[in-house]
Amino acid sequence: MARADDYRRAYEIAKEELQNRNPHHVCRASGAQCIEKGKQVTGIRLRFLNRPVTIDWPDVAFHQESREEIPIKQKILVLHYLNGSSSEDLTGDWISYKDIPSARFYLDAFNRRVKYPLVTAFGEHPDRLPPIAKELYGATTSSLGDISVEVQAFPKVPITLLIWRGDEEFPSDGTILFDSSIKDILSAEDISELTSQVVYPMIEKAK
Repeated sequence: MARADDYRRAYEIAKEELQNRNPHHVCRASGAQCIEKGKQVTGIRLRFLNRPVTIDWPDVAFHQESREEIPIKQKILVLHYLNGSSSEDLTGDWISYKDIPSARFYLDAFNRRVKYPLVTAFGEHPDRLPPIAKELYGATTSSLGDISVEVQAFPKVPITLLIWRGDEEFPSDGTILFDSSIKDILSAEDISELTSQVVYPMIEKAK
């Protein structure tokens, strides 16, 4: 279990890395927007889990419209996304968590943390998934599985949540898919954390 000082250290490392980069290049690669005053960049704005997040430049202070403090885990995810993004486009090829390099080591934990809770919450009532995902994240429906939705977690990170209905022979099941480009943007640990940030508010909404 990571300690609070581990998160603070990870945040400071990612913050310093971002500060050493060209903000225009960061925005072009990540799909974020550079905020400029005259010819000077004063901030970076991007959508994260369907809400706008603004990062002052160059001190890298986070703000959001609700004025609520952004949890440090989410700040780290945003920084890792900005630092990891490249000019490459989405591939259009969907992969599961086990297809991500180094993710097999975390696969059991990922399933316990994210997949199984998702199936438990929506497996018996999959029709509840689309409206909840739309309300929370502006998600769109997908043609994969019996019921599925696509959540735009970051500008270049779509996540698809799928549920297969159960029947007399097989219980309901589900999976989570990512565009294959994600493996070049975020680590396996970050992907697990990001997916939990998507799924758990949906589970709470479904109760």
